[in-house]
Order: sequence, then C-alpha cells, then structure tokens
Amino acid sequence: MTGSARVPAIEVTGIYGSLVRTMSRRMLGQVPDSLGVMWNNRPVFKDLMTMGRKAEKWDALDPSLATFAHMATAATVGCGFCLDLQYFLAHDKGLDEAKAREVPRWRESDAFTPTERRVMEYAEAMCQTPPTVSDELSDALLADLGPAALVELAAKVGFMNATARANVALGIRSQELAASCGLAPLAAPASRAGGRGAEVGDRVGA
Repeated sequence: MTGSARVPAIEVTGIYGSLVRTMSRRMLGQVPDSLGVMWNNRPVFKDLMTMGRKAEKWDALDPSLATFAHMATAATVGCGFCLDLQYFLAHDKGLDEAKAREVPRWRESDAFTPTERRVMEYAEAMCQTPPTVSDELSDALLADLGPAALVELAAKVGFMNATARANVALGIRSQELAASCGLAPLAAPASRAGGRGAEVGDRVGA
C-alpha cells in the first residue's frame, strides 16, 4: 500500500483472523494491508464483510454491469484501493478486463454499449452530493434492465460509495493487486487530468 493509512494497521490475529488471512491469500494472492486497518474494529469489519458477501449473491444485475458500476463509483469517489480491487476481480471472474480497464475514462472511450454507459453515468450521479440521478436516466435504465436489476444497481452503488468513502477517509490506498498479476494499467481519465480521476489513476499505477 503506497503511503501510510491514517489509522495504524494491527496484526490480524485469532481463529477468525487466520480464516480471513487464508481467504484473502486464496482470493487475492496476498493479505492487503487494509485488513490490518479494519481489524482495529472487528465488529465493523465482520459486518461489512457479511454485507459484501450477501451483496455478491444478488443476481438480478449482469455481473459485468455490476463491475462497471463498482469501478465507476470508486473512480468518482477517488478510492484507488476499490478501483484496483474491482479491476483485479473482473480479471479473476473472467469478465472483459479490456473494458474494465477503460472504466476510469468511460466517457471518452468507445469500448462500451449505451446500456453500459448509462450504468456508469448512474453510478457517478448517485455519488454526487446531493445525488443527480435524473428521471430520464432512471427511465432509460428501467427499460434497459427492468425494476429488479435497477434496484440492485442502486443498492450496489450505494454500498460501494459508502465503502469507498470510508477507505478514502481512513487513508487506505491501492495495493496494486492488478499490477501484481500482470494486468495492463487502468486507463487514465483524459477529461479529468489533474483532478480526482488523475489521483485515482496515479494510485493504481495508470
């Protein structure tokens, strides 16, 4: 993890900690430093993990669209750790990593379908304060996805937004998981160079 988190990481210990370390190595190939940060409050860590596992079981929304929504959320908030992790997981799940790497510059990229672009626009709009989701965008996605998938999209973006903002506030940065397994760097967002998007790109080695 580049730089130091704002809360010191501690050793992930105990029987549950051993299970968490084993699962992390199996899924990511390493134990991210961020686990040591979150381990300072185990009830919070466990509840977030439980919520995340439950959210992974939702299946109304296409997995690729969910990944694009997660990554667009992370890029908007400025969470390099989340963006890097979701890119790595897209590769791990066998999704289209060429598209996934383009998410930080989706507005300039020609890699995405109209529905994919609307999903990422929705994610960005939800992350604004206050949210800027329009009736027109919502209606278009309702037609594209159906009501169940649209509800799931909103819930997934909301959860990722909360998680990403917590990571940024705690100073949790990219672990460069994608780079460690040889994935191409994430595309730099051309329209926001020098701003929040560029900061995220720097964190994940773009």
